[in-house]
Amino acid sequence: MAFLSLFLWVLAALFVLAALAAGYFAYATRRIAAQSEKLVPAAGKFIDIDGNRIHYVDQGEGPAILFVHGLGAQLLQFRHPLFDKFDGYRLIAMDRPGAGYSVRARGASARLTEQARVISRFIDALGLEKPLLVGHSLGGLVALTTALEHPRAISGIALLAPLTRYQDTVPPEFKALYIRSPLKRWLMANTLAIPTSLKYAPQTLAFIFGPQPPDDDYLIKGGGWVGLRPSHFYGAVSDFTAIEQDMPALEKRYGEISMPAGILFGTEDRVLGYERHGLGMEGAIPGLEIEILHGVGHMPHYAAAEKVAAFIKRIADRAFASRR
Repeated sequence: MAFLSLFLWVLAALFVLAALAAGYFAYATRRIAAQSEKLVPAAGKFIDIDGNRIHYVDQGEGPAILFVHGLGAQLLQFRHPLFDKFDGYRLIAMDRPGAGYSVRARGASARLTEQARVISRFIDALGLEKPLLVGHSLGGLVALTTALEHPRAISGIALLAPLTRYQDTVPPEFKALYIRSPLKRWLMANTLAIPTSLKYAPQTLAFIFGPQPPDDDYLIKGGGWVGLRPSHFYGAVSDFTAIEQDMPALEKRYGEISMPAGILFGTEDRVLGYERHGLGMEGAIPGLEIEILHGVGHMPHYAAAEKVAAFIKRIADRAFASRR
């Protein structure tokens, strides 16, 4: 009897300690999220797309170029380093559903095919005339999916360090994002994930940007702070765990893409290997242009903005040739 009482007392104490720890991390998460929204508030407009509240920026006039960001990123990663490199174009960058300040519709999937559908509906809602679609990293895969599923919505794709080849094992650097349970995903997003992300932000940025250092003003002008919010983490994990549902089948269909397409990769990309995801696409898409930048990492639009802008303009010239 005494042993049972001691066991129950220890169990109750552990429960109280766990509750206190969870409460502390939940409080820390709210404080960090509030600070992030104060430092980097929403930068653009909002539009409802089938229950998805999409945040986007839209500037300039001319043929439209739509930018789609990668995993855990948001629209400022394009607007800050690239938009001032273009004249004579209408430039639009969107936060994908669940990322940045965009909100995914209740009950909606993060599947690649669903994200491509939302992009197609977004293009229609803004009245864009077959824009060039620019995608970075996971956004490159979303662009490929859009080209396959909604080819009439766009005129071409320009892919920056894109995810193109499926891997059935999770790389060690991404294991923390592979959370299949929505409940566990939510609990992590609202307790441990954000304080931990803030603590290890320097190492994360070094991995993503390396070998180049991140811009000194990346956290503010590049929107880095936006990622330190529970909804953003939840959205990124949802995106990552959904890749396996569609990518194996989509990868087999790349040959169906008949629009102008290009891929740009850096040889020092630590996130996605340029040989597998870049050079490995040679011949996969008819007429595919591949450009390799030596010494550049996973963020070429920061490391070599002028060259990236020139690459996008070349693909745009091909995509908009008949219009001009």
